[in-house]
Amino acid sequence: MRTLITNGLIVSADGSTAADVLIEDETIAAIGSDLGARGVAADETIDAAGRYVIPGGIDVHTHMELPFGGTFAKDTFETGTRAAAFGGTTTVVDFAVQSRGKSLREGLDAWHAKAEGNAVADYGFHMIMSDVNDDTLAEMDQLVTEGVPDFKLFTAYPGVFYSDDGAIFRAMQRTAKNGGLIMMHAENGMAIDVVAADEVAAGHTDPYYHGVARYPIFEGEATNRVIRLAEAAHVPVYIVHLSARDALEEVRAARDRGAMTFAETCPQYLFLSLDDMGNGFEGAKFVCSPPLRTADHQDELWRGLVKDDLQLVATDHCPFDFHGQKDLGQGDFRKIPNGLPGVEDRVDLLHDGGVIGGRISRERWVDIVSTAPAKLFGMFPQKGAIAVGSDADIVVYDPNARRTISAKTHHMDVDYSCYEGRTVQGRSDIVMSRGAVIVRDGEFTGRRGHGRFIKRATADHVRLA
Repeated sequence: MRTLITNGLIVSADGSTAADVLIEDETIAAIGSDLGARGVAADETIDAAGRYVIPGGIDVHTHMELPFGGTFAKDTFETGTRAAAFGGTTTVVDFAVQSRGKSLREGLDAWHAKAEGNAVADYGFHMIMSDVNDDTLAEMDQLVTEGVPDFKLFTAYPGVFYSDDGAIFRAMQRTAKNGGLIMMHAENGMAIDVVAADEVAAGHTDPYYHGVARYPIFEGEATNRVIRLAEAAHVPVYIVHLSARDALEEVRAARDRGAMTFAETCPQYLFLSLDDMGNGFEGAKFVCSPPLRTADHQDELWRGLVKDDLQLVATDHCPFDFHGQKDLGQGDFRKIPNGLPGVEDRVDLLHDGGVIGGRISRERWVDIVSTAPAKLFGMFPQKGAIAVGSDADIVVYDPNARRTISAKTHHMDVDYSCYEGRTVQGRSDIVMSRGAVIVRDGEFTGRRGHGRFIKRATADHVRLA
């Protein structure tokens, strides 16, 4: 099968150029001017006049079917990757979970079973480590060879996922040997639990106080601590879902002194704020951790993206219905399942608020939604590039189209939208996964099971820093 995309503007992280793209089967076979006019034959020709041709988005932080607080995130690998595709994302990297007392292998196998034969677009895995011991440290080496080279640990959630400094340092020492990467949820969970208990004791039980209790300084302190541990172990570290100025200052200082420190932020921290949590229990729709911050943090996060203190934007997509799941926290914000839906909206929100909003260039937009994730997580140039030999994960993107975000029209399996009623400029018209059109003009044309597991390499973080 040969597909020719003509008349489009290829937008890449390193520049934009008017050129045609020839796809043969699952990969990009040729790029050049006027390929169609020069007689290049194709089974289908897509006219991309007036539109961008960009590499498919890569969301490196999703939680499909994640167990949390006695329930599960709503999206399956089928519904979640389909929603991602509608939003221009063609690869997700989800978090497999090791249950306490069990092996990493059991957790990884469980996530393979969830995804295989169900995903409509490609996927990979990180590994959440709940126990750090001699057995799990040895397992890390094997997982790296299997294309799962990243391991997430937590300074938050005591009694659930929390790891102390010694455990974190031991895991970092292991990645110094096997080439893997430690990803950190950096908040001081012990201190947060004290403040949260004080708030509840004072009668402050609404969702708003979830945000109040998780002080920005607790994120900044934990971020500094895990960075320093990584420096002591001489390894890179990646800070997930950075939300606060306090944490960004620690990342910036570390990068300025040459540390191999990387970080992501999420759309919710760029476009939502603590105020969204203040409408009584409706605020439960916006409960995530780290929490939404006051709006004055947003400009600093955007500056971090411009200056590459923050390398990319992922979603932390973890959807729970407002009715029947979030309402488990009625009367105690500590019991609200943490997580927001977002995998479908990321690319458009960043185009609208970033490119159209004048904060970032269209090239930086492509970098933070596709190319930087591919490079940092061992998929480049198979993914994240419009280049000969790369997977034909391609989006024909209309930068002028406008749409209004709503739970009535989104494809995520959740009963609300965090961005309900927000109009955005920019839309994915045609989405291709390895050469197959899976979304065309708002209609799903893919198939369940098309998505494949991506065996990822260890990245050269010394070079990327």
